[in-house]
Amino acid sequence: MADKDGVYAAETERRAPIFSFFKDARLVFKFDNLGCEILSIALPSAMAFIADPIASLVDTAFIGQIGPVELAAVGVAIALFNQISRIAIFPLVSVTTSFVAEEDSLSGASPQVEKNERSEAGPIIDAEIKELVPLNKDLTAIDCNIVEFEHKRRRIPSASSALLIGGILGIIQTMFLIVAAKPLLNFMGATSDSPMLNHAHKYLILRSLGAPAVLLSLAMQGIFRGFKDTKTPLYATLAGDITNVALDPLFIFVFRLGVSGAAIAHVISQYLISLILLWSLIQKVDLIPPSIKHLQFHRFLKNGFLLFVRVIAVTFCVTLAASLAARKGPTSMAAFQVCLQIWLAVSLLADGLAVAGQAILAGAFANKDYEKAEATAYRVLQLGLVLGLALAFILGTGLHFGAKLFTKDVDVIHLIRIGIPVTNAQITTSFFQLQWNSVDNDYPDQFVAATQPLNALAFVFDGINFGASDFAYSAISLVVVAIFSIICLLLLSSVGGFIGIWIALTIYMALRAIVGLLRIGTGSGPWKMIRS
Repeated sequence: MADKDGVYAAETERRAPIFSFFKDARLVFKFDNLGCEILSIALPSAMAFIADPIASLVDTAFIGQIGPVELAAVGVAIALFNQISRIAIFPLVSVTTSFVAEEDSLSGASPQVEKNERSEAGPIIDAEIKELVPLNKDLTAIDCNIVEFEHKRRRIPSASSALLIGGILGIIQTMFLIVAAKPLLNFMGATSDSPMLNHAHKYLILRSLGAPAVLLSLAMQGIFRGFKDTKTPLYATLAGDITNVALDPLFIFVFRLGVSGAAIAHVISQYLISLILLWSLIQKVDLIPPSIKHLQFHRFLKNGFLLFVRVIAVTFCVTLAASLAARKGPTSMAAFQVCLQIWLAVSLLADGLAVAGQAILAGAFANKDYEKAEATAYRVLQLGLVLGLALAFILGTGLHFGAKLFTKDVDVIHLIRIGIPVTNAQITTSFFQLQWNSVDNDYPDQFVAATQPLNALAFVFDGINFGASDFAYSAISLVVVAIFSIICLLLLSSVGGFIGIWIALTIYMALRAIVGLLRIGTGSGPWKMIRS
């Protein structure tokens, strides 16, 4: 009977591993080794993530002083540029972080193990050392270790691959945007008879010249994250964004370049970030591989393609939302731009936890330290939920009165205040009492604030699944989510206008969190260890 009870208990645990999310929840704020490691990676990473959207918000605030048409035009151009950049670089950054973390973890562990207990990475590393240093008959294994120890710059093949691919993609993106700028803007709603087209076209063409710098800097940020070094990208990002903010008023107002001045300032800041990161990376990594085979392009292409499919699905949802807002006129697009920038800026704070989870988990899986992997997954998820609730409270109580920072247009401010909430209690009534054919009913809907817990969990789930190299599930599940969300966007925007778009985006983020929960909560795929 005891055996049967034991089997039943074990089966029950396997059927409901979701309750494991509450395991050791009392330790969520504890500064133990794991907590300190997560914090040391997540905090600088979150600050770096938030710095660029804040700089974009400053851009938005400066341009908003010119006029609502210019604000809307730049909103269309920024949405288009960012989404195309995301398609090009997100798969590369994600796989780079995981691959670099794995290679760095294995190369760091190999000198510490005995010769007869070497991991699979040991012979690979020794072989690479032999290619670098011609061994003679007198050179012993101890000499190899000394050579490796004295070689200050690390050899991480994924770093070289990421830079090469990022540079090529950046050049391709620049050429593509220059040639296809007007058709793409037309698709986004800035048609030939729209007052937004001319301003959006000028801004997009100039911003496209910075695409190589953007993609290279993001690729290098992925490399540093794999090293669990998020401070260097933070310093570089801050330097670039401060430069951007300083140059904005100079180019926009003093030189009277308008939206073109904002674009030029941003391009200069991106090249500055790239130069700082490249100089720092050269000090740490030997970027010249011994041979082409060490670049592991097949590994990047295989997993990168899966994430490419995923990011296409994600990008299409956000781009479609921006396009639908633009088709409703400059006022709706201007309000949507401000709300979207705030929504993304605060949501990206959770991406700091995602980066920490991915880097730590990739190393733990590489070393088969499943106990640390499990503890890390639970800890970052619990921290993500707490962060999401805190962000919802801050936005719900503070930003309703800050709309005037971005524009003086009364109609735009009205729509912004619809997207940014007042009280959490009214979110339920807003969904059921909304009069779909009019945005004049000033329902303080919770779309920007109330979705923050969902956003935080969605980002964290992405990070820990990437850390487990669960790229196939991440791609397939997001395609399904995107299809359903696109249908919701088309239906709800047609009957609900500006508010309908935000309801659809809320559904989209909820589904992203749910698919992440299903994978880890059911202990499937690489998370079967949870069942043991």
